[in-house]
Amino acid sequence: MADMEPRSRRHSRDALPLPDCVALVLQGGGALGSFQGGVIEALADIDVSVDWVAGISIGAINAAIFAGNPAERRVERLETFWETVTAALPSFPLPPQDIFREIAHEWSAGMVLGTGVPGFFAPRPFPPMLSPPGTCDALSFYDSAPLVETLDKLVDWDLLNDGPVRLSVGAVDIESGNFRYFDTHEMRLDARHIMASGALPPGLPPVEIDGRYYWDGGLVSNTPLSHVLDNQDAPMLVLQVDLFSANADMPRTIMDVMAREKEIRFSSRTRQVSTERLKLRQEREAIRKVLDKLPPDLADDPDVVALRAQAQERPVSIVQLIYRANAWEGGSRDFEFSARTMNEHWMAGHTAVRETMQNARLLASNILDGHTAAFDLTRR
Repeated sequence: MADMEPRSRRHSRDALPLPDCVALVLQGGGALGSFQGGVIEALADIDVSVDWVAGISIGAINAAIFAGNPAERRVERLETFWETVTAALPSFPLPPQDIFREIAHEWSAGMVLGTGVPGFFAPRPFPPMLSPPGTCDALSFYDSAPLVETLDKLVDWDLLNDGPVRLSVGAVDIESGNFRYFDTHEMRLDARHIMASGALPPGLPPVEIDGRYYWDGGLVSNTPLSHVLDNQDAPMLVLQVDLFSANADMPRTIMDVMAREKEIRFSSRTRQVSTERLKLRQEREAIRKVLDKLPPDLADDPDVVALRAQAQERPVSIVQLIYRANAWEGGSRDFEFSARTMNEHWMAGHTAVRETMQNARLLASNILDGHTAAFDLTRR
């Protein structure tokens, strides 16, 4: 659908036209977040310049490392983070059959439950049930203090707040239940805001910011897409990196059920937000067409002026880069922090970008024509 004049002043190395703003939207998904690292590295390889990065949970961590480093160091710092959090479970030779991968996968997840993740979180000395009510020890099974040191080591907070890349991360106010975005266009961010976005209960403790306590933004919405679209002020390309696929086969085992439940819970909101926003744009386009048919003497009518202002849109192309799980990955895939699986997820991110670029002619035409649409250009 046509929205405004076509805009493209930049091009990627693969000659993909880039609009005035390129936004990278990173979903939550724990250990699956290394897929986003592969996407980011692949985008850098083809010189796609990102102006705005928004994240939820693990997506907020990746987003902070992205915005808090110069372009030439982003991939290196992301690699450092993912090598750190998977260091306790190094890769070792395995037979290629899925059954062996599934056993190793579940064993690795069990190790995380028992010992935590280096540089991220560690089990508390005593179960929360034995801690005084109201204390942080009573509110989570793990202590996320190690993540503070990791973030401070890998993120230049001055660059994050004052640099060229806008950063937005979402969290949930525990007492009000309201969703809140922390945005560098509105405030200065530090490690607390990133950790609040990823404070998933009951595993991780709430994070206090200015007297309010926050949990993981994924409890309300696992994608920051709505925040990006609500604050759009220029023609935009949105690269939305989803860590859970909405489509999958019928479950065959109880482990499949656990995996599928998590996929539906965290992917459906992403799909719903995308569908609703595109539908709203279609409705606004219909309103503009009707307004254009009004006689000239009504052009200055206050109601017409107000309606025309409400119906204005800037074009946006939403490209979905979706991680599609392997057969051996069950319901614990989001907390299986092994080096082998991390590397496989990272390479899958590379593949998703490569397949998208191989089928990007339609996307390029859409950007040049100034249309609004959503695309999933990877193989299913």
